[in-house]
Amino acid sequence: MTKGANSVILEVAYRMLTPVLLMFGIYVLVHGELSPGGGFQAGVILGLAIICERILTPEDDAKHPLWEYRSVAAAGLGTLLYALVGIFTIAGGGKFLGYSFLPIPAGIGERHAYGMLFIEIGVTICVMATVVSIFDSLGKRGRKDDDSGSVL
Repeated sequence: MTKGANSVILEVAYRMLTPVLLMFGIYVLVHGELSPGGGFQAGVILGLAIICERILTPEDDAKHPLWEYRSVAAAGLGTLLYALVGIFTIAGGGKFLGYSFLPIPAGIGERHAYGMLFIEIGVTICVMATVVSIFDSLGKRGRKDDDSGSVL
């Protein structure tokens, strides 16, 4: 996975497939509470778009070492967003994840819809980053610079 693809067919397919994956992932996210789908499915679809990009493009050797952990940080950001929605509902006088008590200027139904959307966004970010992080971890196996030495 360090060289990238040397195939014009794969490059063209990737460039045609990525916008469709991103659009479908966002569609599944936005319509998650109204139809089958939601944060988990949208996160996997968006993570697949990132994984395709990482498979087909060569690695940049000049990357900063901390950039390897950005997917883990993004997973934490998604979890933080999920938790903040729950904390804000408690601060608004309700129970944990009682979306109608979110302290935003809107009607009760709109607050409930916004609360569900924020939860779905948090789950999407967390799942997407976790899938990419798993892919990155599996991609490190067998590299000469991998000094972990562990089998699992």
